[in-house]
Amino acid sequence: MRIALLGGTGDIGEGLALRFGRDTSHELLIGSRDPEKARDAVADYEAALEDHTDSVDIKGFVNEMAADRADIVVLSVPPYHVGDTVEAVADNLDSDTVLVTPAVGMKGDEDGLHYHPPSTGSVTELVAERAPDEVPVVGAFHNLAAGALADLETDLDLDTLVVADDDTARDTVCNLARELEGLRALEAGPLANAAEVESVTPLVINIAKYNDDMHDVGVKWI
Repeated sequence: MRIALLGGTGDIGEGLALRFGRDTSHELLIGSRDPEKARDAVADYEAALEDHTDSVDIKGFVNEMAADRADIVVLSVPPYHVGDTVEAVADNLDSDTVLVTPAVGMKGDEDGLHYHPPSTGSVTELVAERAPDEVPVVGAFHNLAAGALADLETDLDLDTLVVADDDTARDTVCNLARELEGLRALEAGPLANAAEVESVTPLVINIAKYNDDMHDVGVKWI
């Protein structure tokens, strides 16, 4: 498959790109509003992967071109850019494209981070509202620490919760997630359950904040 990471030059984009590049044989398309920035990120990711895989197929494009070429499009952009990004690439998506969002709305104060969803109830539902009607939307990779993903010396033993209304799209993303070493995908129901999934993210960040011996905290359901 071809996987596009829009905003793939940021923290979560980098982490997912490196894990997909090491653990899968899929073609990776790094998207950015600035194509030169995307190509620079590709060079960095290729260098980081050099000692971890014999070959990697990764290219950089402007977001619209990356989305147009992809089977799976991951919106690895901050939550406040998600809606605009979806609208910018909407003409490059169709019913054969699976649109994935890991974004979580949060706001911080002196106590820590707190869940701050948009009026739609969750960022995942916002994406579904902004996406073309025929494009299936999946929420996944919300509760993963970008730092742990990007450090290929770190062994993962984590779960990612997956929400979707479209069964085929959900299965596609679950199977993709399970290709990453040490990552288990668990179904968490329809998009209406996205708020519960997203709200776990500020919790795990706060746990890391208040416990000196815990960094890049994740979730394992037993």
